[in-house]
Amino acid sequence: MSMDEKDLTKLAREQSEDIQIPDSLQPEQIEHLLESRGKKKKKQYYGKLMAAAACGLLVIGVAAVGANGLGLDTGAKSDSIEYQTAAESGAVSEEKTEENQASGAAQPFEVTEIKTAENYDEVYAYIEAENKRLQEMQKNAEESYAVMDDAADTGMSGGSARTESALKESASADTAKQESGVSDYSDTNIREEGVGEADIVKTDGKRLYIVNGRQIQIVGIEQEEMEHLSTIRLDSEPESSVYEIFVKGDRLIVMYSQSEYRDQGDVSTGEYGGIYLQYAVAETFDISSPRKPKSLGKVSQSGNYNTMRVSGDYVYLFSDFYTEIYGAKSELDGYIPTVQGKRIASGDILMPMGSRATKYTIISAFSIKDPEKKVDTKAVFGSAGMCYVSRENIYICESDYGDYGIMPLAGQGGSGSAQDVARTSIRKISYKNGKLKAVGQTEVDGTLNDSFSIDEYEGNLRLVVTVTPLYSNNGIQPRLFGLTDEAESEPERKESNSLYILDEKLEELSRIEGLAEDEIVYSARFMGDTGYFVTFRQMDPLFSVDLSDPEKPEILGELKIPGFSEYLHPYGEGKLLGIGMDVDETGTTTGGVKLSMFDISDPENVTETQKCVLENTYSSDVFYDYKAALVDVEKNLIGFRVDGDTMRYVVYSYDEKDGFECIFERELSGYAWNARAMYSGSRLYLAAGNTVESYDMKTFKKIDDIVL
Repeated sequence: MSMDEKDLTKLAREQSEDIQIPDSLQPEQIEHLLESRGKKKKKQYYGKLMAAAACGLLVIGVAAVGANGLGLDTGAKSDSIEYQTAAESGAVSEEKTEENQASGAAQPFEVTEIKTAENYDEVYAYIEAENKRLQEMQKNAEESYAVMDDAADTGMSGGSARTESALKESASADTAKQESGVSDYSDTNIREEGVGEADIVKTDGKRLYIVNGRQIQIVGIEQEEMEHLSTIRLDSEPESSVYEIFVKGDRLIVMYSQSEYRDQGDVSTGEYGGIYLQYAVAETFDISSPRKPKSLGKVSQSGNYNTMRVSGDYVYLFSDFYTEIYGAKSELDGYIPTVQGKRIASGDILMPMGSRATKYTIISAFSIKDPEKKVDTKAVFGSAGMCYVSRENIYICESDYGDYGIMPLAGQGGSGSAQDVARTSIRKISYKNGKLKAVGQTEVDGTLNDSFSIDEYEGNLRLVVTVTPLYSNNGIQPRLFGLTDEAESEPERKESNSLYILDEKLEELSRIEGLAEDEIVYSARFMGDTGYFVTFRQMDPLFSVDLSDPEKPEILGELKIPGFSEYLHPYGEGKLLGIGMDVDETGTTTGGVKLSMFDISDPENVTETQKCVLENTYSSDVFYDYKAALVDVEKNLIGFRVDGDTMRYVVYSYDEKDGFECIFERELSGYAWNARAMYSGSRLYLAAGNTVESYDMKTFKKIDDIVL
């Protein structure tokens, strides 16, 4: 599928109407489009089926050291960089290699220190400049489409504007297990082992803690008959939206939102107006007496709740703050965020690599033992992106789509070059015992599929990206967009994928480019020295790539399989579980949600040993929310919600000989879209909507239920 077809498909699904030009290119509409597409792209994956037919799984054995470089102006070291394409490592033909070499050698990216704001005036200037740029972009777009309209009236053919989807956020890792008290119970499926995450349902083996609307319900599960113990109602006005909860020992942390309208009018002059302020709040409760939970304090910061992490006794709260500067520069509420009611100091505002910035990712740390006192705060100023948190570092990854993928006019500062690609800026912040420290930043070609596509291992950062050209000459009358003669002669650049390995300073150790041309990354999983990558578009191979020698990666094997995996999860020694869709080779017919088991014991001969297609289904919540999956190898449980004519929660087991077997199935009501399953001891608990049901894990017969 061409870029035009892909964009139109997604826009049609999101806006349910044709694109109106130029109204939909208003700056605020563009911002809304990118935000909504970034968050919902996983849910709308079905549109991808119109563009694809088979799946490729890239298997990469990653060494902890390397020799190539990405982004370094570091003298002799950068001179020795040997950039490799997939062709040179055996992935494509020699003819393709010549084409890659003809297009020019890869250029290193710059690694820089993260600077802090000198003062609030500097922040204001960044936002003001970006708003002016958006206005100029809108003007250019209107002029371009005015020319296109004239061409259409005279029977000439034209092109269409291009917009690219924003960074999607979704992740995953092994299901965590608590080490204190009762250990025979499951916990939230997390991204990074050793780093805690919140969810809508949690358990400590003795009780269930459930988000139910604007309340939190505590249910006792020590006996076969469940018991409702208490309800936590947040003491806030106006009523808050509860997002997630986290449990550790006798502490329950509740993440929710609050809003405030602040009047900024002046009665004496007859001027009226104000601003709505949004806050993300983390409130900690003492649950040592579960029938009488007690609030111990809270931390509040500007913005919409993004996520949270827990390491040791410290909580790290993330929020996204969107700036407004419609008023005077002195009206700081619109563009300087606050924590605990105090404005963040300019020295704690981390400035972007480039000149574009209208949003913040705010990170605040506090101790579970002293939940009212924040330990440290950093406000990452830029465009607000995906957050990946390793055991020692936080990575803020922001996608840069240029002028949001709209073809520039050559006479107004842009050449319309087909070589311009979407990029990702990466900012690294270390954390320890609640203290945050800016480390460095860099930028790479391509964009991340989700937080599974980036991973820290032994101090190095590995990431796999899809490299998407922002502009294309294919099918477009160049002069309508003011293309230069040079741009007209440039070869058409297709989507491809790249893998980068960066060191602890974000300097490049190695890269492979040109992987799976004209395809995009659908899912990824790094497992120690090995990485797995699924690409999808049309007739995709399943690659295995050996990177034990980082200077000379080698393609080991290739396998073609139908369908694709949206989510990957290790499933014991030498096995990898995939959950995705079964698709025929035409890309137009789907068989349903598909479970695949890959044998990865021999990287030179990776095979799909078993598969199971759930007929009459078209989606699963696991595709866009890794926390929705219950995967436990020891218990042999694979649980998730599946969507078809009805919503169902299913649990499968796996046997090497007999394959997948459905051992539990429960139809869900229309209000149970956020279902979660977990086990404690010999019982499985299904929380869906306002009900909780328990089942015997040997027979899966229902034991009890309770209405909240």
